[in-house]
Amino acid sequence: MSEVKFPDPVFHGDTLRAETSLVAVRESRSRAGLVEFEHQCFKQDGLLVASCKRMALMRKRPSEGAC
Repeated sequence: MSEVKFPDPVFHGDTLRAETSLVAVRESRSRAGLVEFEHQCFKQDGLLVASCKRMALMRKRPSEGAC
């Protein structure tokens, strides 16, 4: 995880919702590729309370005609 931020406090009783966005995809010749996600967490009033970026190694779909 990178660029982790907590710009506003969260208190007992707050309602939170999270959103995840796909930021970038990096192909490779292997069976996996790198995917970068951005996660954001908002309070009930829409105020951003947490965010971060995350890289993940994801398996690729089998190519056409592969058994």
